[in-house]
Amino acid sequence: MKPALLPWALLLLATALGPGPGPTADAQESCSMRCGALDGPCSCHPTCSGLGTCCLDFRDFCLEILPYSGSMMGGKDFVVRHFKMSSPTDASVICRFKDSIQTLGHVDSSGQVHCVSPLLYESGRIPFTVSLDNGHSFPRAGTWLAVHPNKVSMMEKSELVNETRWQYYGTANTSGNLSLTWHVKSLPTQTITIELWGYEETGMPYSQEWTAKWSYLYPLATHIPNSGSFTFTPKPAPPSYQRWRVGALRIIDSKNYAGQKDVQALWTNDHALAWHLSDDFREDPVAWARTQCQAWEELEDQLPNFLEELPDCPCTLTQARADSGRFFTDYGCDMEQGSVCTYHPGAVHCVRSVQASLRLRRPTLCDLRRHQLHIQWARRVRAAGGSADRPEGAGAGPARDDVQRHGDPWHWADRSGRPGGQLRCGGSQAGQQDRRSGGAAEPGGAELHRAELDGPESPGMFLSVAAGDRVSIMLASGAGLEVSVQGPFLSVSVLLPEKFLTHTHGLLGTLNNDPTDDFTLHSGRVLPPGTSPQELFLFGANWTVHNASSLLTYDSWFLVHNFLYQPKHDPTFEPLFPSETTLNPSLAQEAAKLCGDDHFCNFDVAATGSLSTGTATRVAHQLHQRRMQSLQPVVSCGWLAPPPNGQKEGNRYLAGSTIYFHCDNGYSLAGAETSTCQADGTWSSPTPKCQPGRSYAVLLGIIFGGLAVVAAVALVYVLLRRRKGNTHVWGAQP
Repeated sequence: MKPALLPWALLLLATALGPGPGPTADAQESCSMRCGALDGPCSCHPTCSGLGTCCLDFRDFCLEILPYSGSMMGGKDFVVRHFKMSSPTDASVICRFKDSIQTLGHVDSSGQVHCVSPLLYESGRIPFTVSLDNGHSFPRAGTWLAVHPNKVSMMEKSELVNETRWQYYGTANTSGNLSLTWHVKSLPTQTITIELWGYEETGMPYSQEWTAKWSYLYPLATHIPNSGSFTFTPKPAPPSYQRWRVGALRIIDSKNYAGQKDVQALWTNDHALAWHLSDDFREDPVAWARTQCQAWEELEDQLPNFLEELPDCPCTLTQARADSGRFFTDYGCDMEQGSVCTYHPGAVHCVRSVQASLRLRRPTLCDLRRHQLHIQWARRVRAAGGSADRPEGAGAGPARDDVQRHGDPWHWADRSGRPGGQLRCGGSQAGQQDRRSGGAAEPGGAELHRAELDGPESPGMFLSVAAGDRVSIMLASGAGLEVSVQGPFLSVSVLLPEKFLTHTHGLLGTLNNDPTDDFTLHSGRVLPPGTSPQELFLFGANWTVHNASSLLTYDSWFLVHNFLYQPKHDPTFEPLFPSETTLNPSLAQEAAKLCGDDHFCNFDVAATGSLSTGTATRVAHQLHQRRMQSLQPVVSCGWLAPPPNGQKEGNRYLAGSTIYFHCDNGYSLAGAETSTCQADGTWSSPTPKCQPGRSYAVLLGIIFGGLAVVAAVALVYVLLRRRKGNTHVWGAQP
């Protein structure tokens, strides 16, 4: 399969949303209860503004809000735009989210209607409606985008100063004061109250009784000046609060009563509440954590096994960064953003699988060091290359809760040792297939808002942003698109999983690693190698999208008349073919220096006369080539366990890597001291055993050590005797 360079618009024809049914004669002329509908004598679809076909009351019932997103923890005040009340009143406005969660809205002095987002247990686009008659009817509709607290901008939340210190407070060398900060203008009030809220889950996981709940616990400070910072010395919480080990702080206006829901607020990230745990934790964190771990492991043993459902981790850091179709960056451990990997000490980068396990919705977390994968915990079991947990944005918990379980007792006992198990690496041997298409579309000043785009999910779709200039859109099928910025242009990649092999046809050819059958017509006839560009142009026309199957909507009459109502292929159009291009002599030398033997770059410079266009094409092509190289299979032997009552040295498991084994004091090694990953993917030796009794090496060390002492004493004695004898010879006699 040869990568094809196609205009980005051709790809979008197959991915955008469709126009829906046409108008019907008996449709309503109001948008009340009809937002998003295209049918009827007037439209309530967002495209109606450009087409001039909106119902007269479109803006009254189809709500536009500002801002349109905020933390899923709630507390964000937003304004319903283009709509005003003539007589402000508080009691009549009710905002309903997901048809079940109601909050009290209000009208400000200028007549603008406000809603405050509630605490939600999921991220993504949340439908909401507004009632102006005290809840009797909800004819007005809009959409609220809820995002994980880790992904909202710092202007919209409170920050734990040195978050790692908060998470490990009470452990060795971590004591003293803790501080948090916030932007004063984000919560316009003179005095504030700082509260602690706790997160817990009840019921057997994955059962009908499994529920998640955020609860108000107690205040850290009340009626203090809104100065933008707060510092305190933590004290263990009363015993009645000790069961909460994960939580977040909330800052509210002091005029609200303690724990009042659905009021304007600033939240911190959810975090492990080490700082409020009891004295027994502070006196011996390892023993405390070990007890929690044992209880956790007993519970996990009762749960279904999901490891076989999880995708394999990439085997190398290079693979992990290239396999963006199956893995997205973990926002708390992103080398491109310089984030501190709080929960993965020593890691430089972490990625999470886009697709979770089918039954239990647990994704894979892959923790990578500079040159290799790190051993991590899977199903609370150490694993090669990754762990399985409920990360932010995955919606795996009860009620699609998106809170990561930082209360995992392993968090505080990370260095005390964990039981063993295995997750495979090697997924990029069977990972995505990448087909790069060049872009000739200028962004036009479009801006990617990381805080608003990262990680939102819709049914069957996952959207993530990497480094602010690359967006991935993945579908439930595993297929997706990656759009990146290359100078003034967009570059689009089609990402397909292995299961699509031999099951594709169309403009991008047949996915089977055989370039000879890529140009297959609708009829099944295959154009032979050496087909002229003119014939290949007809191949493209053969796969033209028809109106009946188009998935696009159009928001201007120009587009409607020129695209929707016109044939998708203009037979009179004659493109510029490579044989017809001639390079401007003034650009020839610069083009040769820029493009070299990259014929895509050379063609674009010749066709457009623009070196910047050639640069964008060359960079896109090079990125594609590097990605394909990065995704080449590597041989991995998988995780090798240390021996009981012993240790191992080394955590690389690729071909050629060697693991060294040692036994604890009082045990001797039975088996090979080393094991090497072989080219066939197997270890040269299994994990040895450590048997009770001193090892020969220890005994020999004691023996030789003793002999060395005896020899040293004898040598000193001889030297002293020699010196004494010399004194008798040289010394003066009486």
